[in-house]
Amino acid sequence: MIEQDRWFSGQTQVYWCCKALTERRSISHKTEIREVRGWRLAAICERLRKQYGWPILTEYRGPENTAYYRLAPGTDPAKLRFPASARSLVDGVVR
Repeated sequence: MIEQDRWFSGQTQVYWCCKALTERRSISHKTEIREVRGWRLAAICERLRKQYGWPILTEYRGPENTAYYRLAPGTDPAKLRFPASARSLVDGVVR
């Protein structure tokens, strides 16, 4: 059986999420929908946390408790492990 590194959302969404987080942005589902017409941001962030060890923090804001995701302060993006669909970002990460 061939092991596949597939995600539930499109590769462009995973790439976008990794790029936004390494740029020190705080992102929400609304941001993802507006910028890449994506969905499943929570699943992507959870996978980055569990499988790749990313120190992603979640903050709930506003009356609707909207989740915002960001990298923990002091995180060095150059030391993060990237999923296959976002490995091209490694060269663009400030070292």
